[in-house]
Amino acid sequence: MPRTPTVSTTSIRRTSCPYPGCLKTFKPGNTSGLTRHVKAIHHKIQQPPSNPTPASPPPASNDSDDQEMRHDFTPPSPQDEGPERQPTPEPELPRHHKTFHPHLTGTPCDENGHDLPNGTPPPPPPPPINAQNPWAPFADQVAFRMANLLFKQMEASKADIDEIMECWSLSLMGTDRTGPFSDHDHLFNSIDAIPFGSAPWKCFQTADDPTLPPTAPSWMKERYQIWYRDPDVVIANMLSNPDFAGEFDTRPYVHLGADGKHRWSEFMSGNYSWNHAGAMYVPIIVGSDKTTVSVMTGNVEYHPLYAMIGNIHGGARRAHRNGVIPIGFLAIPKADRQYDGDVAYRNFKRQLYHESIASILRPLKPAMEVPVVRRCPDGHFRRVIYDLAAYIADYPEQVLLAGVVSGWCPKCTALSSDLDGLNARPRSQEYTEKLSDEFGGEGTRLWDNWGIDESVEDHLVDWVGEYLELTEGSTRAKEIMDDIDCRIAASPQFPGLRRFPQGRRYKQWTGDDSKALMKVFLPAIAEYVEDDVVKCIAAFIDFCYLARKSDITEDTLVDMQAALTCFHTYRQVFIRAGVRENFNLPRQHAMKHYFDNIVAFGPPNGLCSSITESRHITAVKKPWRRSNRYNALSQMLLINQRLDKLHALYADLVFRNLLPPSHAPRPEPFDGGDEDEGPVDDNRVLAEVVHAVTRKPLAMYSRDLYELAVDVDQPTLPELTRRFLYEQLHAGDVIPDNIDDCPHIDSNVYVHHSAIAYFYAPSDISGIHGMKREHIRSTPSWYGYPRRDCALVVEDADKPGFHGMSVVRILLFFSFTQSGVEYPCALVHWFNRYGARPDPKTGMWMVKPDNRGRDSREPYLSVVHLDSLFRGVQLLPVFGPDPLPKDFHYSDTLDAFDAFYVNKYVDYHAYEMIF
Repeated sequence: MPRTPTVSTTSIRRTSCPYPGCLKTFKPGNTSGLTRHVKAIHHKIQQPPSNPTPASPPPASNDSDDQEMRHDFTPPSPQDEGPERQPTPEPELPRHHKTFHPHLTGTPCDENGHDLPNGTPPPPPPPPINAQNPWAPFADQVAFRMANLLFKQMEASKADIDEIMECWSLSLMGTDRTGPFSDHDHLFNSIDAIPFGSAPWKCFQTADDPTLPPTAPSWMKERYQIWYRDPDVVIANMLSNPDFAGEFDTRPYVHLGADGKHRWSEFMSGNYSWNHAGAMYVPIIVGSDKTTVSVMTGNVEYHPLYAMIGNIHGGARRAHRNGVIPIGFLAIPKADRQYDGDVAYRNFKRQLYHESIASILRPLKPAMEVPVVRRCPDGHFRRVIYDLAAYIADYPEQVLLAGVVSGWCPKCTALSSDLDGLNARPRSQEYTEKLSDEFGGEGTRLWDNWGIDESVEDHLVDWVGEYLELTEGSTRAKEIMDDIDCRIAASPQFPGLRRFPQGRRYKQWTGDDSKALMKVFLPAIAEYVEDDVVKCIAAFIDFCYLARKSDITEDTLVDMQAALTCFHTYRQVFIRAGVRENFNLPRQHAMKHYFDNIVAFGPPNGLCSSITESRHITAVKKPWRRSNRYNALSQMLLINQRLDKLHALYADLVFRNLLPPSHAPRPEPFDGGDEDEGPVDDNRVLAEVVHAVTRKPLAMYSRDLYELAVDVDQPTLPELTRRFLYEQLHAGDVIPDNIDDCPHIDSNVYVHHSAIAYFYAPSDISGIHGMKREHIRSTPSWYGYPRRDCALVVEDADKPGFHGMSVVRILLFFSFTQSGVEYPCALVHWFNRYGARPDPKTGMWMVKPDNRGRDSREPYLSVVHLDSLFRGVQLLPVFGPDPLPKDFHYSDTLDAFDAFYVNKYVDYHAYEMIF
């Protein structure tokens, strides 16, 4: 027999429609839903006052420690809501303020560099190459859009293009019309004829050294090819790209928030840009990173070099809108293992690397000394001055760039034996040259004493394993690590979160795997290690998540310093246990440099190596897969060039109002199968949840509410739904105890297996306005197992973070229509917050399922409007001391445990919201 759930009478604090007599309500901050409702229902009515009041009172809350926070709230007495009370006008809040550089003004000029009077509009764009056909070199709009669709969006093969064109021609047989292209060659030639938007690829190669002896190793005698394109042309194309209009800074600035404190959100808000003089400052950012495109077929590697400019906002760079462009492919010398520690081989690789980059960037030097005139995204010409501002690289490449020894810091002079010492100074070229002049040629003295080469997640996970071996013994440690793997595998599914079916026991482990593991690692180890180990790892993750924020304030820097101090304090547990003798680890030491770098260059989120790593997908990996693998690089270069040309022509057509903006529209709200999350190029809203529309009706469910209750084994569904409807129609009133006083629902009821949450998450991989989407699923079968996701409900938007939220588990998504109004809603099981603050060990909030009645086994259910949902949330079990059964399946996790952690680490948006 199914358990009878306790009926909920919870009132969610909601915002009413401001039009008199309208009963529609919205969750706080849902401006998108309110706007659509007003346009659809009230578009012919005069605009009302813009001070809507909450539809229901704020819930009472008891924040004492170590007790569950329940969801039955007492509404305020009528005298508290009397009509005589006049609303208190809200005080005017201080606004953000930007102070722009007094000399780096970015003053518009004409093509000859002469200043223009203030207010002069930008000159008209250059005329199209064919005045009669703006789509040239394509025949018309259909031809261009078809080329863009087939080559850029679908990445169609030559054979597929030929097949499509042949079918198109067959459909027109007997008419005087033809398809847009005869075959793939015709399409490719048309793309190649686009006269702008790309810099052609060139090649230089190393010269033979006639002094080499015949016995010289092959890596010395080989002639290496370095492919590149003129970076000046690439940057000029970036500057003139109208796609970046509105997301481009022409002047350095100091950004003060409403609290009067500094904020850093873009590169031009940092001190480095401010401390320059001259014309419009264009900071050039270079990045490089090796990538492997095929491990199974020969370990094929490439070493792309990218260029970007700091004027473009970080969101545009992260969205891959041609703000990060490959400008070179560096050579990768190969040698036998016998040369791995060879000094001459090391020097050769370093010299080839530096000389290649210097040769590629040499065309920029003239514009670094004398300003040049360039067109900007807003259409104006400006005098610009280039500067090599920053280089994005991982630690091994930083060592190569700085010419230091691995194990030393490439940014400061700290000794490798005391990386966190207090006497280190910033490393500089003058410092290196002075030491080289003084001690060069004296054997290994520079190497040993100053780390000059004359010629963090994996750490912590590995340390936990070593800690267990030292404290528990080898045999017991293996048993514990096996159970930790089981606990990691028991993590419930969540959109975008990588699963670890075998825990950490598989061979192809990557950096992305390490980052994903840390999101679910703490609960898995919490009962097996002492508290300081958990606090150490939590502090490290906190630091990383704070540094990833897209908008960093002075308070953020204070929080980062606190997290770093906690990390340094608690990591001493590994020395006490004998795991480490010291912490002279360059990657951990680099955390100390984040603060100065943020103040100088802005938030790392717009400059981190993840930008170049993700650009590998579109610039290297996908073009390689489209090649025939023979001389693949030449084909990859051509694919990149054609993509740049298509992008440039599209942006030009948008600028001429011939096409809509090129950014992908919001996906249709269909249940997209495996695509559980991703970026959305949509207008910014705080949050919004909508039902995913199934492609065909779910025939397994009855359309009658009472029969549906039997289908889904939820006998109280009709009563809960009727009480929900009463609350919607009588916002703020006490729901009657007698169910007969609640309205009947006779219309059809439709079941949905998922909803889509849209929310503003600029710190995550998001669209051009910082928007992201994720599916919240409630389905009886997901890859053969039931899946009932959890979500956050906003109960009081005036309370900070999780204090104003609760967790619910979605048992059913459904919708119905009453009196012409559609009600999208969800049947949910509530969780109670446990304690008034997060768990001091893991830093995560804890919740328990809200079960009541006899033996506390009746789930506390209610029906809520979809607008009350904020976004999905992942719960991780409080496992307790007992090991999991070996055959435990993650689909049972949410039913098998009595308490859970609210995983704030599941993504960056969750971390910023659940505090």
